[in-house]
Amino acid sequence: MVLRHDPEICGNKISATDYSDLQTDGIRMPRLEDVLARFGRLAYLDIEIKIGGNESAVVAALRACPPTRGYIVSSFLPEVLRRAHELDPCVPLGYICDSKDGLNLWTELPIAVLIPHHKLISRETIQHVRRREIKLFAWTVNQRRNLVRLAGWGADGLISDDPALLKSTFLEWSTTAA
Repeated sequence: MVLRHDPEICGNKISATDYSDLQTDGIRMPRLEDVLARFGRLAYLDIEIKIGGNESAVVAALRACPPTRGYIVSSFLPEVLRRAHELDPCVPLGYICDSKDGLNLWTELPIAVLIPHHKLISRETIQHVRRREIKLFAWTVNQRRNLVRLAGWGADGLISDDPALLKSTFLEWSTTAA
Protein backbone atom coordinates (compact mmCIF):
# COMPACT_ATOMS: atom_id res chain seq x y z
CA MET A 1 0.00 0.00 0.00
CA VAL A 2 1.49 3.31 -1.14
CA LEU A 3 1.13 6.71 0.45
CA ARG A 4 0.03 9.64 -1.64
CA HIS A 5 -2.41 12.48 -1.09
CA ASP A 6 -3.72 12.56 -4.65
CA PRO A 7 -5.36 9.57 -6.40
CA GLU A 8 -3.20 9.89 -9.54
CA ILE A 9 0.45 10.23 -10.39
CA CYS A 10 1.63 11.28 -13.85
CA GLY A 11 -1.86 10.62 -15.19
CA ASN A 12 -2.01 7.08 -13.76
CA LYS A 13 -4.67 6.04 -11.27
CA ILE A 14 -2.64 4.78 -8.30
CA SER A 15 -5.12 2.10 -7.27
CA ALA A 16 -4.90 0.55 -10.76
CA THR A 17 -1.11 0.82 -11.23
CA ASP A 18 1.51 -1.77 -10.31
CA TYR A 19 3.80 -0.60 -7.50
CA SER A 20 6.91 -1.00 -9.66
CA ASP A 21 5.48 1.65 -12.01
CA LEU A 22 4.67 4.17 -9.28
CA GLN A 23 7.56 6.57 -9.26
CA THR A 24 8.31 10.21 -9.94
CA ASP A 25 11.72 11.50 -10.91
CA GLY A 26 13.07 7.97 -10.53
CA ILE A 27 11.99 7.74 -6.88
CA ARG A 28 9.52 5.06 -5.82
CA MET A 29 6.52 6.15 -3.82
CA PRO A 30 6.70 5.33 -0.10
CA ARG A 31 4.72 2.41 1.24
CA LEU A 32 2.86 2.51 4.56
CA GLU A 33 5.33 0.00 5.99
CA ASP A 34 8.25 2.29 5.06
CA VAL A 35 6.68 5.31 6.74
CA LEU A 36 5.78 3.38 9.89
CA ALA A 37 9.34 2.08 10.18
CA ARG A 38 10.91 5.50 9.52
CA PHE A 39 8.54 7.85 11.37
CA GLY A 40 6.54 5.69 13.78
CA ARG A 41 8.90 6.53 16.65
CA LEU A 42 9.31 10.19 15.70
CA ALA A 43 5.88 11.68 15.00
CA TYR A 44 2.15 11.43 15.57
CA LEU A 45 0.75 9.91 12.36
CA ASP A 46 -2.59 10.49 10.66
CA ILE A 47 -3.02 7.59 8.24
CA GLU A 48 -5.88 8.53 5.92
CA ILE A 49 -7.62 5.81 3.94
CA LYS A 50 -9.04 7.37 0.79
CA ILE A 51 -10.64 4.31 -0.81
CA GLY A 52 -12.26 1.25 0.71
CA GLY A 53 -10.78 -2.21 0.50
CA ASN A 54 -7.39 -1.60 2.12
CA GLU A 55 -8.48 -1.63 5.74
CA SER A 56 -7.03 -5.06 6.53
CA ALA A 57 -3.65 -4.13 5.00
CA VAL A 58 -3.53 -0.94 7.10
CA VAL A 59 -4.43 -2.80 10.30
CA ALA A 60 -1.84 -5.51 9.54
CA ALA A 61 0.87 -2.90 8.92
CA LEU A 62 0.02 -1.17 12.21
CA ARG A 63 0.17 -4.46 14.11
CA ALA A 64 3.56 -5.27 12.54
CA CYS A 65 5.06 -1.84 13.30
CA PRO A 66 2.90 0.11 15.77
CA PRO A 67 3.72 3.83 16.00
CA THR A 68 4.91 4.80 19.46
CA ARG A 69 4.20 8.56 19.29
CA GLY A 70 0.48 8.10 18.64
CA TYR A 71 -1.62 7.77 15.51
CA ILE A 72 -5.09 7.64 14.04
CA VAL A 73 -6.49 5.94 10.99
CA SER A 74 -8.79 8.48 9.39
CA SER A 75 -11.22 8.60 6.50
CA PHE A 76 -14.08 10.55 4.95
CA LEU A 77 -15.75 7.15 4.45
CA PRO A 78 -17.82 5.87 7.41
CA GLU A 79 -17.83 2.31 6.00
CA VAL A 80 -14.01 2.28 6.00
CA LEU A 81 -13.96 3.30 9.66
CA ARG A 82 -16.54 0.69 10.61
CA ARG A 83 -14.57 -2.02 8.78
CA ALA A 84 -11.28 -0.99 10.44
CA HIS A 85 -13.05 -1.10 13.81
CA GLU A 86 -14.35 -4.61 13.08
CA LEU A 87 -10.80 -5.73 12.24
CA ASP A 88 -9.30 -4.21 15.39
CA PRO A 89 -11.37 -2.21 17.89
CA CYS A 90 -8.15 -0.89 19.48
CA VAL A 91 -7.08 1.06 16.38
CA PRO A 92 -7.88 4.76 17.03
CA LEU A 93 -10.07 6.12 14.26
CA GLY A 94 -10.75 9.62 12.97
CA TYR A 95 -13.72 10.75 10.91
CA ILE A 96 -12.98 13.52 8.40
CA CYS A 97 -15.93 15.56 7.19
CA ASP A 98 -16.44 18.61 5.03
CA SER A 99 -20.21 19.15 5.16
CA LYS A 100 -22.91 19.68 7.77
CA ASP A 101 -24.56 16.42 6.72
CA GLY A 102 -21.26 14.60 7.23
CA LEU A 103 -20.76 16.30 10.57
CA ASN A 104 -24.07 14.84 11.78
CA LEU A 105 -22.73 11.26 11.35
CA TRP A 106 -19.87 11.38 13.85
CA THR A 107 -21.92 10.25 16.86
CA GLU A 108 -22.73 6.98 15.06
CA LEU A 109 -19.09 6.06 14.40
CA PRO A 110 -16.50 4.29 16.59
CA ILE A 111 -14.06 7.18 16.50
CA ALA A 112 -11.47 8.68 18.83
CA VAL A 113 -11.08 11.89 16.79
CA LEU A 114 -13.51 14.05 14.84
CA ILE A 115 -11.76 15.93 12.00
CA PRO A 116 -14.16 18.47 10.48
CA HIS A 117 -13.22 21.24 8.08
CA HIS A 118 -12.53 24.30 10.20
CA LYS A 119 -15.50 26.23 8.75
CA LEU A 120 -17.90 23.69 10.30
CA ILE A 121 -16.59 24.16 13.85
CA SER A 122 -18.19 26.29 16.54
CA ARG A 123 -17.38 26.57 20.21
CA GLU A 124 -20.49 24.45 20.84
CA THR A 125 -19.22 21.74 18.46
CA ILE A 126 -16.01 21.45 20.47
CA GLN A 127 -17.92 21.34 23.76
CA HIS A 128 -20.24 18.61 22.42
CA VAL A 129 -17.30 16.55 21.18
CA ARG A 130 -15.54 16.94 24.55
CA ARG A 131 -18.62 15.70 26.44
CA ARG A 132 -18.40 12.50 24.36
CA GLU A 133 -14.68 12.20 25.27
CA ILE A 134 -13.65 12.52 21.63
CA LYS A 135 -10.82 14.74 20.38
CA LEU A 136 -11.34 17.34 17.67
CA PHE A 137 -8.76 18.19 15.00
CA ALA A 138 -9.60 21.01 12.59
CA TRP A 139 -8.46 21.07 8.95
CA THR A 140 -7.21 22.92 6.80
CA VAL A 141 -6.52 26.02 8.88
CA ASN A 142 -4.29 28.42 6.95
CA GLN A 143 -5.14 31.78 8.52
CA ARG A 144 -3.67 33.05 11.79
CA ARG A 145 -7.00 34.35 13.14
CA ASN A 146 -8.63 30.93 12.61
CA LEU A 147 -5.72 29.11 14.25
CA VAL A 148 -5.93 31.34 17.31
CA ARG A 149 -9.74 31.17 17.49
CA LEU A 150 -9.87 27.36 17.27
CA ALA A 151 -7.02 26.91 19.74
CA GLY A 152 -8.77 29.31 22.11
CA TRP A 153 -11.96 27.30 21.86
CA GLY A 154 -10.02 24.16 22.79
CA ALA A 155 -9.46 22.27 19.54
CA ASP A 156 -7.11 19.35 20.24
CA GLY A 157 -5.30 19.58 16.90
CA LEU A 158 -4.92 21.99 14.01
CA ILE A 159 -4.03 20.79 10.52
CA SER A 160 -2.53 23.35 8.15
CA ASP A 161 -0.77 23.51 4.80
CA ASP A 162 1.50 26.16 6.32
CA PRO A 163 3.79 24.79 9.06
CA ALA A 164 5.66 28.12 9.27
CA LEU A 165 2.37 29.89 10.03
CA LEU A 166 1.56 27.30 12.71
CA LYS A 167 4.95 27.76 14.32
CA SER A 168 4.96 31.56 14.27
CA THR A 169 1.34 31.79 15.47
CA PHE A 170 1.86 29.57 18.46
CA LEU A 171 5.29 30.94 19.38
CA GLU A 172 3.66 34.38 19.43
CA TRP A 173 0.54 33.07 21.21
CA SER A 174 2.54 31.26 23.91
CA THR A 175 4.61 34.37 24.70
CA THR A 176 1.55 36.62 24.94
CA ALA A 177 -0.35 34.06 27.04
CA ALA A 178 2.55 33.69 29.51
